[in-house]
Amino acid sequence: MLQGSVQERMQISPYMAAYIIVAMQTGMGVLRFQQIIVKDAGYDAWISVIGAGLTVHILVWIMYKICETVEGDVLYANVYLFGKVIGNSVNTLFIFYYILYCLGSLGGLIQIIRTWMFIDLNPFVFAAIYLLLGIYIVYGGFRTVAGISFLGLVIPSYLLLTFLIPLKYGDFTNLLPVLNHTPMEFFKSGFNMIYTFLGYGILLFSYPFIKNPKQSKKWVHIGLLGTTFIYTALAIISFAYFPEGLLERSIWPTLEMWKIVRLPFIERFEYLGIANWALIILPSVSISLWCASRVAKRVYHFNQRKAVIVIACVCLIIVSLLQSRDSMNFLFDFHSKAGFAFAYLYTPILYLGLLIKKKVKTK
Repeated sequence: MLQGSVQERMQISPYMAAYIIVAMQTGMGVLRFQQIIVKDAGYDAWISVIGAGLTVHILVWIMYKICETVEGDVLYANVYLFGKVIGNSVNTLFIFYYILYCLGSLGGLIQIIRTWMFIDLNPFVFAAIYLLLGIYIVYGGFRTVAGISFLGLVIPSYLLLTFLIPLKYGDFTNLLPVLNHTPMEFFKSGFNMIYTFLGYGILLFSYPFIKNPKQSKKWVHIGLLGTTFIYTALAIISFAYFPEGLLERSIWPTLEMWKIVRLPFIERFEYLGIANWALIILPSVSISLWCASRVAKRVYHFNQRKAVIVIACVCLIIVSLLQSRDSMNFLFDFHSKAGFAFAYLYTPILYLGLLIKKKVKTK
């Protein structure tokens, strides 16, 4: 019996776990990661994308092992390993982490809309409407959240076809010579890619909501392979399309590639892309609100419906204050470092601690 298990009617099918993970990984980073990773490894950075993607598979394997070891989620694992007081103190940090995740997704979307479409957009009004939609989704339960993740990926998936157009104008000699950078430069580029790959940590919280969770492993790893392939392909297309000096100065390379797309019924295709991105970001915001409110419910026994309103209000106030590009870049950078600590430091240490405690307890 899973610790903190939920009723079967509230659980999702194993294959749906992949949509949740991929939805969390498909965020604002897709629109700008090329410019970030190219700073250190140049046009060899597509190799760093593959390397970073492979490390995600290892970390997801560790996360499954954590949940299987304690037969529950990470909240129970922390209490089991550290005790109730310290364990719940660690769990509290996840509330702030997912508030940070929500801010990064929503704040980035608002920044793009104000930069590319409506410079006079009121951040408070837009964020309030968007967060109300997120609250409504969370009220529907985890199955509704998973359903939005599915729709948020499937409906805008046609956007992948639009990258065939800049592919026609690409010069793949830009990528030569290959392997022309040092291991440290590849490492720095891969580290900068971490922000784009973040989101798979939701597995540690959603594990009890997956029906037959062991069967979900293959689907999650297939989903991770899919995101790694898409990011690698998008990086190669971008490197072929942009001269390196121009790409380093491009803030939103993906949107700039959409500027050459012309359709009979729409002149500025990037506007349609941004509109679709509002749907793509919705699962990230909803899952973040769900996760933060669930942690508050499990740790402090708050009513989750009331907790999600409080958390959404906090997000609304903070995102309204993030007006400048510098403040958003600081938020992205801080979130990237917090995500790195969560995934690459905390997760392996937690797993090793659980193994040691299990062994000692068995003896």
